[in-house]
Amino acid sequence: MLKKINAKDLQLGMHLHELCGSWMEHPFWRSRFSLKDPEDVRRILESGITEVWIDVSKGIDVPGETQVEAEREVTKTLLEVAEQAVAPPRQVSMVDEVKRAARICAKGKDAVVSMFQEVRMGKAISSEAAGELVEEIAASVLRNPGALISLARLKTADDYTYMHSVAVCALMVALARQLGLSEADTREAGMAGLLHDLGKALMPMEVLNKPGKLTDDEFTIIKSHPVEGHRLLVEGKSASATVLDVCLHHHEKVDGSGYPDRLAGDRISLHARMGAVCDVYDAITSNRPYKTGWDPAESIRKMTEWCKGHFDERVFQAFVKSIGIYPTGSLLKLSSGRLAVVVEQSEKSLLAPRVKVFFSTKSQVYIPPELIDLSRPGTAEKIVGREDAAKWGIKNLDALWAT
Repeated sequence: MLKKINAKDLQLGMHLHELCGSWMEHPFWRSRFSLKDPEDVRRILESGITEVWIDVSKGIDVPGETQVEAEREVTKTLLEVAEQAVAPPRQVSMVDEVKRAARICAKGKDAVVSMFQEVRMGKAISSEAAGELVEEIAASVLRNPGALISLARLKTADDYTYMHSVAVCALMVALARQLGLSEADTREAGMAGLLHDLGKALMPMEVLNKPGKLTDDEFTIIKSHPVEGHRLLVEGKSASATVLDVCLHHHEKVDGSGYPDRLAGDRISLHARMGAVCDVYDAITSNRPYKTGWDPAESIRKMTEWCKGHFDERVFQAFVKSIGIYPTGSLLKLSSGRLAVVVEQSEKSLLAPRVKVFFSTKSQVYIPPELIDLSRPGTAEKIVGREDAAKWGIKNLDALWAT
C-alpha cells in the first residue's frame, strides 16, 4: 500500500516509492529503494523535495498514520478533465498515418541535427528554413494527433536532444489546436517547439550527455541554454516574437521558481506556458543518458501531481485532453486480468481508448493480439490501472502499438 508523507517524516527502514516534485530535482538515479543510509535521507531533504510516496508493504510506516491509496487525489483531477473532453478528431487511422509520420520524424531529426551542426560552426540560424518541416508536422498532427507524437517519443538516449525538438513541435501543435488558437498561432507554436532548445547546441557534450545527476556547476551551465538559444535566434533576425519568447522562457514556472527570469503567473506568456508543459512531458517519457523514460500514462499522473506551482492549470488540462489520460503506448491492466497497450484514443471518451490486448497476467504468457475499442457499447473490459512493463518482463511494448 502506498502513502504520501512529509519528507521530514522519513525514517530508515522505509521503502521509498516515489519522490514528489520536479523531475529535475530528483537526487537519485533510482526512485524506488529502501532507506538504509542516513545520507540518503539528508540528500532528499536538501534537494528541496517536501513530500514522498512510501510503500508500507515493503518497509516501515509512519506511526499513527492511516493508509491512503496513491491514485486518489490525482485520479479525481483526471476524471474531472475526462468528463469534459473527448479525443481530438482525426482524419485518418493510426495505421494509415504511422508510416508517413515515421518519414517526417526521420526528416525532422536530420533537419535539427543540421541546425545544431551549423550553430556549432558559428553560422546564424534562420527560422524560415524550418517552416516547411513545421507545416509537415502540423499536417500529420491534424490527420491523426497520436501518430507522430507517439513515434517521436521512441527516441534513443543518443537521439534525445534532436528528436526532443521534433516531439515538442508536434505536442505544441496538438495543444494549440486544443486551446482553439488560430492556424497562424498554431504554426507559431509549432515553430517555437522546434527551436526552443537551440541553445543546447552550445552546451558541452560531456555535460549534455552525462550519464548521471549533474553537479551544481554543470546544472548552471545547462540552465544557460535558453539565454544562449534566444541570442542565436536574435542574431538570425528571422524568429518571431513568439519563438523568441518560448525559447527564452520555457523553463519558467507559474510560482516564479523557474529560470532564467523567475517569471510568475500571467507574466509568462501563453505560448511559454504551453512550452513548459510540452517540454516536460517529452523529457520524462523519453530515454535519457541518465534515466529510462516513464510510461506515458504514469507521466500524466505525475505531472498532475506537480501541476500546482509548476504548470498553468488550464494549459495542462488542455494538454491532457490533446493526448489523452492514457496516451498511446501506455500499458494497462484490464478487468479480465489481461494486459493491453493503448494504440489510439477514442473520440467518445478519454477514459476508454482503443487498446491491443496481448498478455495474460494469470498465465503470465503472451496471447494472440486482439484490438478492443473500450468505448464501444457493450464492451465488458474495463481499465483496472496502469502497469509497469518491467514487472512482467515485457520488452517489446512499443512494437506492439506501432504495428
